[in-house]
Amino acid sequence: MPVTVQHCRRWKEEGRPIVVLTAWDFAIAQLLDQAGVDILLVGDSLGMVALGYNTTLPVTLEEMLHHTAAVCRGVQRALVVTDLPFLSYQESPTQAVRSAGRILKETGAQAVKLEGGSPEIVATIAKLTSLGIPVMGHVGLTPQSVHQLGYKQQGKTPEAANRIIQEAIAVAQAGAFAIVLEHIPQDLAATITDKLNIPTIGIGAGHHCNGQVLVTADLLGLTEKQPPFAKRYENLRDKITQATTAFVEDVQQGKFPE
Repeated sequence: MPVTVQHCRRWKEEGRPIVVLTAWDFAIAQLLDQAGVDILLVGDSLGMVALGYNTTLPVTLEEMLHHTAAVCRGVQRALVVTDLPFLSYQESPTQAVRSAGRILKETGAQAVKLEGGSPEIVATIAKLTSLGIPVMGHVGLTPQSVHQLGYKQQGKTPEAANRIIQEAIAVAQAGAFAIVLEHIPQDLAATITDKLNIPTIGIGAGHHCNGQVLVTADLLGLTEKQPPFAKRYENLRDKITQATTAFVEDVQQGKFPE
């Protein structure tokens, strides 16, 4: 049975952890879906892992549409959520509706994700959800604000922690079906998780969240560098290099084709 936003709410009530990974193409999406991942996030992190950008900021809406459509073609069960890229929703709720509408109409994704909890972003979330567009929120470390926040842990002071709590509450009240908590202290994540009636999805936020997300390229060891809170389950960089080197040698030595 395909995963829906209603499943996510019910799983929080039941205490059933939610598994989230990122995807950026058909092959990866198909494998992750078959492995039982609940939510596939077509994150703008693909800007770094698939497109070679230094940050998520250069990623365009057209690029997100292209990659999301490929991911959706590989999925039968998982809920597909797509990041709205930088400056595709910040100008106005009208711009956000247009961008999110294109994602749902043109790709097959079921929801969008956007960053922040300011009054302007909360108003945008309320507008999107009022029109039937499911939204996943994102507070704490927000990579689209890298030039303002850097990549350091957020919410370490009482004032900063309280701000993130209030942002998370506002995002939930605006109608988001779930919210990502990125790179914040685990006690802060626990407080937010207890206060909200929607699932929290942690990345570098400890084990008290209702679910966990990792960038799949970090999990598989495809990235050269990874955040301190990521876990590498395999080292595919070395395996791919070894396999390619063996192929090069076989061709050069006349061993392939046999």
